[in-house]
Amino acid sequence: MKTGSLLSNEKLIPCVWTIGLAVLWEGVAFILAEIVQDQMAGMRLPYLHDILITLFQNAGFLAGASATTLSRAILGFAAGAAAGFLLAIAMSLYSRLEKALYPYLLLSQMIPILGLAPVVVSIVRKAQIGPYTIAASDITRVIIAGYITFFPVATNMLSGLKSVDRDKRNLMYSYAAGKPTVYAKLMIPFCVPYLFTGMKIAAPLAITASILVDSLGAAEGIGYNLTYALYTGAYPVFWASVLCSAALGIAGYSVAAFFERICLPWKTAVQKKEAGV
Repeated sequence: MKTGSLLSNEKLIPCVWTIGLAVLWEGVAFILAEIVQDQMAGMRLPYLHDILITLFQNAGFLAGASATTLSRAILGFAAGAAAGFLLAIAMSLYSRLEKALYPYLLLSQMIPILGLAPVVVSIVRKAQIGPYTIAASDITRVIIAGYITFFPVATNMLSGLKSVDRDKRNLMYSYAAGKPTVYAKLMIPFCVPYLFTGMKIAAPLAITASILVDSLGAAEGIGYNLTYALYTGAYPVFWASVLCSAALGIAGYSVAAFFERICLPWKTAVQKKEAGV
């Protein structure tokens, strides 16, 4: 098979799946509404074309809500990724610190976000920074998004630091290189693929966490739209918000993958070579 043909087929696969899913959705919605005549069909699974019409009719409103949720998720993601990066380096430098903290890191992930978020909401109060007032819900979004991001970034980064060949480290030490030089020239560059793996996992999760906090008392955001539409019976708006939520999660992963391709062009080349492209 020619390279160009293979590439074109690979690009067509997502389109085929999307079209197939849309047809299946419309078919199931038709069965519920016309054949089964379910009185709650509009709530359980409305027609996809009705949802898309609602999406375009409320595009500005949904875009504003998405921007609110996304901006808080980005702040939390950046804070959590930075904290995870720094803690992984600290645990790599000091094995006692790793032994002391790592069990608690694992334990922290056993706390369900659905239970943790209301606790944070009840503790956090609005903050005043100069002339600006930051709502408690905004602070909570950032905290929960950072909490979600922190663990996958820290664990993947630490795994990468432990994977560096000992002989390479010993070689640098034999040339009188100090730990800062070894980490700057060898350890951290080696771990960049691991770092991006953690970031690709964390990016959609941070957005999901921000949406969850929206639904717990915020006055704006996609999560607020989901809750309000569900309780008021505006089911097309509810499903349009669900599509926006899914799009935000996909966008978060895609942005992380995009930066990975920019920072690690050799990785993409190796993957294509292994796939025979």
